[in-house]
Amino acid sequence: MSTVTAKQLKQKTGEVIKKVRLGERLTVTYRGKPVAVIAPPTMEETKALEKLRSFDEAWGDIEQTLRKTKPKFKGWREATEWVRNMT
Repeated sequence: MSTVTAKQLKQKTGEVIKKVRLGERLTVTYRGKPVAVIAPPTMEETKALEKLRSFDEAWGDIEQTLRKTKPKFKGWREATEWVRNMT
């Protein structure tokens, strides 16, 4: 497994991603100590990721639900006041 420093990762993100796409596992170090591993997803992880909905689809559902519900507060000031008085 190859090693890349946090600085190198920041400066050469595209190159690092290219290596990972080719199947390489990389250890990321910060001040000489390993802090992360960047690796291609396993088959199980890939299948799980494929089941996730897109951001736009999920956000659309949230907005639709919000339109159907009656808000508890008239505005953000009322909500802030309510939170501050919780005790």
